[in-house]
Amino acid sequence: MGAAVAGWTVAAVLLQVAGLSLFLYGFFPVKPTLRGFSGAESYRVPSCGSVSAGEQEPALPPDQLRSLYRELSGIPPVYDRLVLMVIDGLPAEFVLGRGRKPPSKKMMESMPYTQSLLAGCKAAGYHAKAAPPTVTMPRLKAMVSGAIGGFLDVAFNFNTQAFLEDNLLDQLHMIGLKLVMLGDETWIKLFPTLFTRQDGVSSFYVKDTVEVDFNVSRHLEFELAAKDWSVLVLHYLGLDHVGHIGGRRSVLMTQKMKEMDDVIRRVHAASLQDNLDRTLLVVVSDHGMTDGGNHGGSSYEETDSLAFFIGHSVESPYCSPYDQNEALQVDLAPTLALLFGVPIPKNSFGVVLPKLLNSLTDDQKLRMLELNSWQILRLLQAQVSAFCLEDCINVESSIELDILPESIEQKLCFLLSKAISSHQSSRLHRGSDFKSVEAGYYGTAADNYHTFLRNASEWLSHRATDKPLYLLVSAIMLMTMSCLFLMGTVSYLFKGRSLSQADHHSESYLDQRWHLDEVLVLAGMFLYVISLGSSSFVEEEQYTWHFLTSTLYLIFLAKAVQSMLKGSNPTLGHKAEGNSFDRSSFFYATSYELTPGKRNGYKLCTILVVLVAGRVIRAWHQGGINWVHFPDISKLLAQADPSVVKSLQIISVLAVVVLFSISLTLLRARPEFVIGVWLTHISCGFLVLLHVWGNHIGTSLPINHTTASVARQFYVIASVSVSVTVLASPWVFPIFSREAKSPSSGSSPVKAIHGIRKSLVLTGMTYTAFWGLLQLLLQQPINAIPLFLILLQTVSSAVHFSLDKTLHKQWVQVVAMHFLGMAGHFGLGNTNSLASIDVAGAFIGISSYSTVLSGILMFMITYASPLMLYLGLVLHASVKDVDDASNLRQLKWSYILDKIVTLPCLFPLLINSLALTSYTIVLLAMRNHLFVWSVFSPKYLYACAATVCTYVGVSIIAMTALYSCAVFKFRARSYRDKSL
Repeated sequence: MGAAVAGWTVAAVLLQVAGLSLFLYGFFPVKPTLRGFSGAESYRVPSCGSVSAGEQEPALPPDQLRSLYRELSGIPPVYDRLVLMVIDGLPAEFVLGRGRKPPSKKMMESMPYTQSLLAGCKAAGYHAKAAPPTVTMPRLKAMVSGAIGGFLDVAFNFNTQAFLEDNLLDQLHMIGLKLVMLGDETWIKLFPTLFTRQDGVSSFYVKDTVEVDFNVSRHLEFELAAKDWSVLVLHYLGLDHVGHIGGRRSVLMTQKMKEMDDVIRRVHAASLQDNLDRTLLVVVSDHGMTDGGNHGGSSYEETDSLAFFIGHSVESPYCSPYDQNEALQVDLAPTLALLFGVPIPKNSFGVVLPKLLNSLTDDQKLRMLELNSWQILRLLQAQVSAFCLEDCINVESSIELDILPESIEQKLCFLLSKAISSHQSSRLHRGSDFKSVEAGYYGTAADNYHTFLRNASEWLSHRATDKPLYLLVSAIMLMTMSCLFLMGTVSYLFKGRSLSQADHHSESYLDQRWHLDEVLVLAGMFLYVISLGSSSFVEEEQYTWHFLTSTLYLIFLAKAVQSMLKGSNPTLGHKAEGNSFDRSSFFYATSYELTPGKRNGYKLCTILVVLVAGRVIRAWHQGGINWVHFPDISKLLAQADPSVVKSLQIISVLAVVVLFSISLTLLRARPEFVIGVWLTHISCGFLVLLHVWGNHIGTSLPINHTTASVARQFYVIASVSVSVTVLASPWVFPIFSREAKSPSSGSSPVKAIHGIRKSLVLTGMTYTAFWGLLQLLLQQPINAIPLFLILLQTVSSAVHFSLDKTLHKQWVQVVAMHFLGMAGHFGLGNTNSLASIDVAGAFIGISSYSTVLSGILMFMITYASPLMLYLGLVLHASVKDVDDASNLRQLKWSYILDKIVTLPCLFPLLINSLALTSYTIVLLAMRNHLFVWSVFSPKYLYACAATVCTYVGVSIIAMTALYSCAVFKFRARSYRDKSL
């Protein structure tokens, strides 16, 4: 039966992987774009034919191309030089305030020069909304191309490829402008052959807040004095790194903003001296940040990026510097393209920003809006082939002005024709002596153009790419088959066990009636699957897992109390006591026997430990996404003295070391081996303490790079210690032991196979203890106590399930530990938003950026709790009853392996398959939902990562059990051969 179960399980996993890969390929395609680069055709009225049917423009030298564009556009370039300064991660509210209110006094004092420009109406600022995912690479693409890429750009952010689509920098390069880049090397990866000079720095080593900006500013004086460039790109990363390390309120934040303000002052002063206001300084940020300093999601704090312009065309005699001027990040590309006399990039759906056109005449402003509308019109024609400008003009007169059409295509057609009509009226009154009449026609035309452009831009930005439905349905069918295979395997397994009556040690276990804990598990999983269809439940998923976990363990508590009451009655409890006081308990495996009274006390204590620890974890990080502002323990500690957080870290490390030390004292093994394991654990604990003591992440002070060597020493010692323990423990413990005569065995000694149990107890405790220390090293300092509590829950659950196997079926036990892992996952502050991923911890012990190493550490930090519980299942597997195989000549290792490994591996795979398949169906149904990219798609990425986590955890359980059983089988066979 074991071979059949293994075969069906492997087949189910392969089907799931195939289905998941197919769905990811179909649902997240690369967004289709118009090929080629905009040219002279951009200045002509779009024809009603196919967009790609235009004639190929002949290649011209840069000077001739520049003259051609100027002649066709009718607008002379407003600027000759561009300085594009990107301050990574700077929220717009730090500079422009929020809700028509200025920023805080502290923020204004951090950027005095910038604030003086705003107050003097010599600069204009916008809250430029960034589209999710709010990570650097896709946001840079959006700024230079005016288009939003595919959602999976969040993954490509760590492996940037050359950008081949039409964009502003290539357009400027084609008319002969020379470009220089200093800062984030992402620019060099996107445009590898574009820059005349370049000096890139890694954007991913977030622990560096000083050198990463110094390497940019050290070239600044030279480049500002140079005359050979027309475009200078400066990308400063330090502020974003400060956020990742210490959050928005880091003590380093104001210092970094002062540094950026000084750079703005230097650049602006140089531009005023050199070319008589012909230089435009643009200060932008690629995204904002949450209170914790992270980004990637779709909250206001993450999408609130800055677009700040300093130049003669933005100066105005009157301004309201802190008005809530809103724009989109994609508006930057068409605005800069028209100001510098190049065509708008082909896939741009941005809108020209009006505050940058103050130096132009009314005719020039309307011409810019007309060119912008033509560009948007070409994109509309690519999406809706029947969309034609001539048809729009003809149908405009038949539509009443007060009634807008219901169809979005007709609405856009009507708005465009209205704008063109008002533009023509403005031309007719151009020479009018009545300036007020002329101004009125201009204002009407400009308003109509902006109305059309904003509506069309919004429609294009939300336009979902057509998904190949047959491909997605095929993927879901494969995943459904995988789920059915696993369900069939479980059914076959339970049917086989029922027929063989393998679990004869407990009458209650063979009871076919449904018990309350089993009903709750099944009902809870059903409710969880149903909840995945609600965006609110997806955003606040932690409440589901906390409720299911606490309710299930309350039922366990009630059953434990009921068992104690029955045990106190001699007539009722005699038989139960005889059955429950078996030899497969955790305490027997550790050679520590308990009286029935102590056993009952420990049963209650272990459940209470899990419940109390769960309540503390639940209160540590109160909110998910919508209610993250709720007060909780972590926020209180964030405002407390840093020494308090450091003290809690030290206490947690010592508690993990003490817990592991106590567990080792209960084992009877070779003293030198146990002492060796204990010493390595003590050494690793000491290294974590050194890291805590020397690391100032919690206090937001600069990072001491010497702590990296401490972390690397920990990695080496922990890896070697765990590997040696896993490999050596099956060889250390004796195979058999002779105990006193039992009542059922007469005068013959009982041969109990408990060496494999002790081996798995040691392995499981080593796994969890070293994993706990690793997480205390990697996680945010504020999560130290929850990490220890999750470890305590893991050990307490394994001990509780070993004390009385008549209370809960094994599959319920496995599911309960899975629930604990998911509750702990959200209890550590994780959410279904990409912004909750801890980037800073992924560089502990790494001196330079490595995609593979940082990605592995980031994965381990994110799934610390589920992996902890999977490792705890090794400890849980060590207490399974295998006394049926106690006869040496009838030793059935397949049965032992089945008892140890089947359910702990099968049920996590089944639960994950149910959740993944259900959510895949939900995602397909929600593919046109408003929140598909902001809520449902990030959750699906987490579901995929959780699948990888499940595979890793199950693989560890299976390989550990297989290796242990293989060693003991070999030793038992050798012992039998010697005996014969």
